[in-house]
Amino acid sequence: MRTILRRPDFRLLFGGLLASMTAESILLLALAIWVKDLTGSNGLAGATIFAVIAPMMLAPLVGWFVDRYPRRPFFLAANLLTAALLTPLFAVRHAGDVWIVYLVAALYGLSSITLGAALSGLIREMVPVELLAEANGLLQTVRQGMRLIGPLAGAALYAALGGWALAGIGIVGFLTAAAVVTALPTPQQAPPPVRLRWPAELGAGLRHLAGEPALRRALLGYGLGSLVMGFSESLIFAYVDQGLNRDAAFVGVLVTVQGVGGLLGGLCSPALVRRLGEVGTLAAGVAFFSPAALALAYPDIRLGFVAVLLAGVSLPLTMVGLHTLIQRRTPPTLVGRVAAATQAVVSGPQAFSIGAGALLVGFLDYRLLFALVGVATLVAGGYLWRGRHLSAPPGTRPPVPTLPVLPAPRRPAEDAERPLATGTHLPPPR
Repeated sequence: MRTILRRPDFRLLFGGLLASMTAESILLLALAIWVKDLTGSNGLAGATIFAVIAPMMLAPLVGWFVDRYPRRPFFLAANLLTAALLTPLFAVRHAGDVWIVYLVAALYGLSSITLGAALSGLIREMVPVELLAEANGLLQTVRQGMRLIGPLAGAALYAALGGWALAGIGIVGFLTAAAVVTALPTPQQAPPPVRLRWPAELGAGLRHLAGEPALRRALLGYGLGSLVMGFSESLIFAYVDQGLNRDAAFVGVLVTVQGVGGLLGGLCSPALVRRLGEVGTLAAGVAFFSPAALALAYPDIRLGFVAVLLAGVSLPLTMVGLHTLIQRRTPPTLVGRVAAATQAVVSGPQAFSIGAGALLVGFLDYRLLFALVGVATLVAGGYLWRGRHLSAPPGTRPPVPTLPVLPAPRRPAEDAERPLATGTHLPPPR
């Protein structure tokens, strides 16, 4: 990752993203805690997370909008707009104002999709193809680190300063990111893309995902894994309560260990992409979840720590493999739409599996469900692994085809017996 940080333009962008990612990591949980304090309802607090996820259905439209504008100015404007949409939080005073929090949460979720699609296109524009895995790996490492400290820091700051202070911190983070982006060098203007009718442009991202073999296999395999991986969000509480006989607060310890695994996965992901390619790295990420789930089917604290560590390694490998594959296999004019469509396609199974896990854990033994997750992710990882040849590791070149050896032209009859330079003789003509 040192190589990518030697590039002044990416180093500058990384500094701005560090500020905005810090704001993101402290805001999400803090908004839910704020609703809980205002209303006293766990359900209304959980609805805050749903409000953030709900705009995902608009992802194809967002991607189409992102692709219509130059990357750097658009990313700058999106950060400024995100800072502005947090300002209504200063008006929240009592339970009757909770609708403001929901509105901001929904707009924030929409902004998150927009920023993600724009950032994917901006990185593709700035970074050479052979360094895309390093750039994505570095960003995933930081995101995993933020997952370790961000939610706890956000909760602590909310308890000490209140929700308005957190809104102010978030605004400062996004404004800082916008200020840094203004200092980025303006890239050469790409030729204007061919404009189609807007329905055709809107579905171009999904058509590209369906038509590109490596992307199609990646989404099918990862989607299959996602259908059960979300079960763990609910199963981990049953594991701690019924299996380890500990309080629910112990989940926080396991989440911390998972965050450590996420850091390790983020650091190792560029090397894995260079060795296995993007689909192979994605396969490894999904497959790592299988032994983790199978180990959690047996309640033992030592196995539990190893399991959640492996689960932590899994996430950045899947994200780096998938994002790098999108950036390498997508025309620059389509990156926003493809990135946004991928978010929608992946998030649907994840949301379904989280809800299904919460329902099933009330009827079935959590150990059986963990075993099911282990088998399903092993199958999904195997399916992806069989398609690893679809994405060769960056920097490798396809073999140069050898030309057929043509027979030497026949010599005249009178020269047939003349010796060649090698000392051999041609056979006499027939």
